[in-house]
Amino acid sequence: MIRKSIMIAAAGISMFAAAPAFAQGIGHSFFMRGSIVETSAGNTVVCIGKADGAEVGQTLEVYRNVRHPGPVASKGNVAPFHRKRVGQVTIDHIYDDHFAHVTIAEGKLAKNDIVELRKD
Repeated sequence: MIRKSIMIAAAGISMFAAAPAFAQGIGHSFFMRGSIVETSAGNTVVCIGKADGAEVGQTLEVYRNVRHPGPVASKGNVAPFHRKRVGQVTIDHIYDDHFAHVTIAEGKLAKNDIVELRKD
């Protein structure tokens, strides 16, 4: 009985200790993936990397979420936002599984804009 309790406690502690790493994976997968994480003079980094199938030379379309003016529709099928195309970037260096450096090919981009692989 005590041995079983010790095993359960050890499992709980190990799960608690792993929570930050697990949360980091969730954050990348659901919140950051596909976004511009930094944009400054000559240094634009996107949250797309090897794990997402990124390759040097790929062109990515860039979109911005734009809120519709006026009150938000609480009923019906009207979304309170729409996506507006604001430019393109080209991947010129992949850092790792999660991040890549890009060159702005078109547009004026901002942090948190959304990047997607261009479908030809």
